[in-house]
Parts: sequence; structure tokens; C-alpha cells
Amino acid sequence: MERARTLEVAAGPAPDESPLARARVHRQLTVDEAARRAHLEPDEVQWLEEGRLYRFPTPDRALLATVLYATALGIEHREALELAGMPVPPMPFVANPWRRLGAVGAIGAAVLAGVLAVVLAQSTPKKNASTAASAASTLPAPWAVKVIVLNGSGDIVYTRSVASKVQAAGYRVTHVGRATSFNYPQTQVYYPPNGEAIGLRLAKQLGVPVQPLPGGLDPRRLVVIVGPPRAVGN
Repeated sequence: MERARTLEVAAGPAPDESPLARARVHRQLTVDEAARRAHLEPDEVQWLEEGRLYRFPTPDRALLATVLYATALGIEHREALELAGMPVPPMPFVANPWRRLGAVGAIGAAVLAGVLAVVLAQSTPKKNASTAASAASTLPAPWAVKVIVLNGSGDIVYTRSVASKVQAAGYRVTHVGRATSFNYPQTQVYYPPNGEAIGLRLAKQLGVPVQPLPGGLDPRRLVVIVGPPRAVGN
């Protein structure tokens, strides 16, 4: 058992693994050991490290799990800034007694920024704000809309990241799988009959085109087919 643990830690993270995975391996912890420290399930730790936030039952649960995991790893303020890709200030002469609280805040801010970016990045000025607000109020809430996310390019990691963005915007992701082929040139939202309005809303949030489905009985069920990686929402 100890030999297996040593091999797992010594192998280190793959070049494309997440900052959280690198932080764990830097501390010479296995997934199971890190999960016990954070009072999380090993699967939840893997979801965090692989960016599969859509696997959590709610965005709030994903955010809470991130805070618990960062705290359990002992990520301090400077390391948190580094993980979040933010500028790291020079080392202060006197240690900050609140640096761990600052680290948790930085991790939480990064997660919240990702959620807000999906919702707000594609918003554009409207000529008549009151008309736009009235039209939006007639749409069902995002949590009442089911979304299927399909891999249409062969890149399952990018497909999962798009699914996480959809769930972060409040939608219910009911399935993530593969499309009938990997020849889709770009990511698109497909809406059923009578579902054009909710299809357009999600397409604007992701910054992708929208297309009608040839059929379908549920006007609150959307399909997102994910093409090659690109900056969704930019």
C-alpha cells in the first residue's frame, strides 16, 4: 500500500493537470489523503481537479467544496494568487496573520469570477432596457431548463469545461456524452420547437450560434454540441 502511494505521488501531475492537482502533489498527498483532510469524497476531489464542476448537485456545493479543499491543502495567499494566475506581490517583511483567509478569498473570487463571466460577458446594451427586462421575465428560469452537452469534436475535456459553464449559469445539465460524429466545426446551441427564446438566451451566454432542432416534444430541453476549443463567452 505504501509503495503504491509513493508511486502515485512521485509520478507527479500530468502537464495539463489543474493547479489544484499540482498543489496536492506538491504536498505529497494522494487523492484519498487529500479527500480525508477536506472531509470530501475522493470523487469530489477528482471533479475539482479535472474541472468537472457540473458533477456537483449545485454551483453552491461546487464553491463550498473548492473552499474546503483549498483550506485542507493549506494554500496560503501568495500561492492562491499564483494558482489563480494573478500577480504575486513581493514577500512582505512581516508575515500576514490573515494570509490563509486571504487564500480562501482568492480561490472563492476566482470561482465566482468564472460564474459571473459566463452570465455577463455576452450581455450587450439594449435600446430599450424596460422592454428587454419585460421579455426576460417571461422566460423560464435557467434551473427549469434541461441541457444535454455532446462532444462534437473529440475533445471530451473541453466538452466538460463547456458543460461546467452551462451549469454555472444555472441550467440543469442532465447528460454529457458524445455526438454522432466528431465533425462539428463549432459549438452551437440547438433548440426544439417553441424553445427558440431559451435557446437564444443560452447561446448569448456562451457566445455561440443557435440552430433549431428538427423535432422534439420538450420546449425546455436544449442540446449543446461542442466543437473545437475556443474562448467561449469572449
